[in-house]
Amino acid sequence: MPPPASTWSRPLRVLALFMLLGAIAGPIAPALMAQDTTQTTSEDTLYRVETNEGTVYIGTLVRENEEAVVLATRDGTEVRIARDNIETFASIDSSRIRNGDYWFDNPQPTRYFFAPSAIGLRKGNGYYQNTWVLFNNVNYGVSDRFSIGAGTVPVFLFGEGVFPIWVLPKVSFSNASANRHLTVGGVLGGVVGEGESASVGLLYTSGTLGGADRNLTAGIGYGYQSGALADTPFFNVSGMTRVSQRFYLVSENYFFSGDEVNGLVSFGLRYAPEKFAVDFGLVRPLADDLDSFIAFPWLGVALPF
Repeated sequence: MPPPASTWSRPLRVLALFMLLGAIAGPIAPALMAQDTTQTTSEDTLYRVETNEGTVYIGTLVRENEEAVVLATRDGTEVRIARDNIETFASIDSSRIRNGDYWFDNPQPTRYFFAPSAIGLRKGNGYYQNTWVLFNNVNYGVSDRFSIGAGTVPVFLFGEGVFPIWVLPKVSFSNASANRHLTVGGVLGGVVGEGESASVGLLYTSGTLGGADRNLTAGIGYGYQSGALADTPFFNVSGMTRVSQRFYLVSENYFFSGDEVNGLVSFGLRYAPEKFAVDFGLVRPLADDLDSFIAFPWLGVALPF
């Protein structure tokens, strides 16, 4: 039996309400946000084959059997790839061929520099994210709607007896065909070690318009510390747009009320080959007494798995 609601801390009651809303929306979301999963194939359907050595072939399917796959590439050449040498073999959207190049999937579509978008991780997918060497996150898609993550700063490596940890639950609902996404989640953090303990974090909800390559997110959240929820919310507005096969423009911004620092704005570049992503950015606090301050740098790396 769970403890009476009156004994719960206020942030936990709010998080429980968020998760209850997710549980209620679960059965309703498929009707409201149904995805069109119908797939059609034709002689013009493009296929992408990646070999065990990393060579990639793109073309129409000529024939396939238990031993090999034969593709007709864009220059008219037929290529035979043995089955035991195929790492991946799948159909692709022809709209991803731009100026002769294949625009592979965004390897990090669910997060900006730090803030998450409302786009959810797919079941079985995950990523490791590192920022400035010390800040570490791992996130994993338990289902197409729910992901969980955790992170830490390993200051114990420097002889410290305490260190911060955080947990990152996220529930998402998407209508991919309409490029609309909703999410609720949190950053549930604390400090542990040597008998010390403290809780700090935030709870949020946000919506995203757009797909993996170009989107805009707006959200609202509340911070908390030691069981006490903040009196005023913060607001988040973030976005990204793909400008080439490997480069994205990214911006992540926060706005507060009732503080000396009333916001954080950032802008930067994401370099994202197919297997990883590297973020370079500048972050500037918004405050009246920072007229001479320009910005501090941001550097992060994400490795999908």
